[in-house]
Amino acid sequence: MEYRELTVPGAWEITTRHFGDDRGLFLEVFKDAPFAAAVGHDFSVAQVNCSVSAAGVLRGIHFADVPPGQAKYVTCVEGAVLDVVVDTRVGSPTFGQWDSVLLDDVDRRGIYLSEGLGHAFMSLEDGSTVMYLCSTPYAPGREHEVNPLDPAIGIEWPSVGRDGAPLAPRLSPKDEAAPTLEVAREAGVLPTADAVAAFVASL
Repeated sequence: MEYRELTVPGAWEITTRHFGDDRGLFLEVFKDAPFAAAVGHDFSVAQVNCSVSAAGVLRGIHFADVPPGQAKYVTCVEGAVLDVVVDTRVGSPTFGQWDSVLLDDVDRRGIYLSEGLGHAFMSLEDGSTVMYLCSTPYAPGREHEVNPLDPAIGIEWPSVGRDGAPLAPRLSPKDEAAPTLEVAREAGVLPTADAVAAFVASL
């Protein structure tokens, strides 16, 4: 299991080792010791979510108030998604920047996003199934959205699926109505880099 920190600090790509034969495949999706060695603290799981998405479905950008925020360890157990992390921490040197990892049922990589970061993904084929290990339970009053099509962020969403067919983004009404990053900043709903750093240091 290998960890690579992304260009948005606080997010890591996880490359897993696979053990297969004619019966199938086995891999370790999460292991506490390599995680703590790479990230610098333990990861406590309070909730596990599963989403199944049709091709083109675009979920996010979602983030939570800090403290306590919500860290996520994400894998795709079937299908394929482009998983994206966005720096939503006001005052961060990489504020507004994004990075991505292809999560699929071939390479079976994962991505970890620490508290204070925005998360989104686009499904690249029907039936893409994503599992999220979350550090805190879902709390509607602390959850927020930024529009994933915000041109100021400029995420390069795929225009074709894994099968080569054209993709068109399909957003929920809530995500479609989400504010831009700048509007969210002006409204004071974004976490600050200092608050996130202080919270992560306490873990």
